[in-house]
Amino acid sequence: MSEITSIEPQIKDKSRCNIYVDGRFYCGVKLEVAVKYRLKAGMQIEKSQLDEIQLETEKSQALDKAMTHLSATMKTEKQMRDFLAGKGYVEAVRDYVLERLKYYKFIDDYAYCRAYADSVHGKGKRAIELDLIKRGADRTAIDSVLSETEDDASEALNLLKKYMKGKESDEKTFYKAFRYLLSKGFETDTAKAALAELGETDEDN
Repeated sequence: MSEITSIEPQIKDKSRCNIYVDGRFYCGVKLEVAVKYRLKAGMQIEKSQLDEIQLETEKSQALDKAMTHLSATMKTEKQMRDFLAGKGYVEAVRDYVLERLKYYKFIDDYAYCRAYADSVHGKGKRAIELDLIKRGADRTAIDSVLSETEDDASEALNLLKKYMKGKESDEKTFYKAFRYLLSKGFETDTAKAALAELGETDEDN
């Protein structure tokens, strides 16, 4: 059994309050819910009971907040889960919302990864992979998309041309240019091919 040690009004939303259990923040609920269930400081309660209360009374609101959050840009499942946690929703509510969002395809990590990979310019596969990992995308979805994605050779060549502009075409500069392309996430073979093509172009000129 745990103890509700404090119930405090939320600063940004006066219609809600934060509930602290055993001295630590646990969840947020509407004030009317706190009143309805007679929640108060000093009350002995099981955390599972608080979970059930929030799931029963706030799952619709949590889903609405999630949909509003999604309206701006696509999100990974982890990004949405973190967003709901930041709003004070317990795991049971987060699970409910994510289940509904995935059922209706509002959350789809594969689609997110595919859209991101298609929209990025000036980066190679390895950089795209790191970006998707940082965004919390599902590892299987990342691997599936990367297996379908090739380094954009023309993108690498364009970046190389910009990098080399005004520089000497010597061995030291080409080595730095090679490292530059690798830092942008391009594969070794793609970087070498771009350098070879640039060399051929220079010779033609």
